Amino acid sequence: MTTLIIEDEKPAARLLQRKLEKLNISVETMLHSVEESIEWFSKNEHPDLIFLDIQLSDGLSFEIFENIDIKSAIIFTTAYDEYALKAFKLNSIDYLLKPIDEDDLETAVLKFKDRFEAVNFVGKKSLQLDFEHIKKMFANPFEKTFKKRFTVKIGQHLKIISTDEIECFFSENKGTYIHTFDNRDYLIDGTLELLEQEIDSKDFYRISRKFIISLKAIKEIVVYSNSRLKIILPTYKEDEVIVSREKVSDFKNWLG
Repeated sequence: MTTLIIEDEKPAARLLQRKLEKLNISVETMLHSVEESIEWFSKNEHPDLIFLDIQLSDGLSFEIFENIDIKSAIIFTTAYDEYALKAFKLNSIDYLLKPIDEDDLETAVLKFKDRFEAVNFVGKKSLQLDFEHIKKMFANPFEKTFKKRFTVKIGQHLKIISTDEIECFFSENKGTYIHTFDNRDYLIDGTLELLEQEIDSKDFYRISRKFIISLKAIKEIVVYSNSRLKIILPTYKEDEVIVSREKVSDFKNWLG
């Protein structure tokens, strides 16, 4: 089985690749944009299975299908739980909601093997017909939806954390964490760069390479050295939360 990942966030693509390797699935190629994908498909034999992000850095991934007749099965990876769920109920292709759960990933792969390998991709036509329906749902920028909750693993248990519970996101030792208003930290998949695309910018702002903070979590703003600002949060006390100098002006505009 040949497999390809199309994902504009390279850390997210590598993370998905590692998870697939645990399922003994080798990823031959990783692509990161619409333009790169169109060029690759025009010159290479199409894989059996594609893991496809919906929003890429240079547009919607549906643009690939407008230019290339893809001969592959698709499993979408998306942060859009509302529209994507409605869309994929209309056809036999699975979707994975970011951050990708390993059990969901295994289930999706097994579904692919059952429904596509055994029947030589019978049913692809209905999938292609649904692309136009899904594309319309995502084409209007005003319909964009954002993550409202995160699922984190604690031992053998899963915990759902609403964005209303989140004080900030922060990175530490190559990991990405949620810090909640009840002063708890939870490790999550992905990067702050990926989170910036998934959460509502009206409610969250990335103040530096290390922090994304919630608007409602801002307890106090203090003028800091070198024209920077220091943010006082309700419970996070591990490090100073500083707005980097180059972001101060934009941060003030974000505050309104």
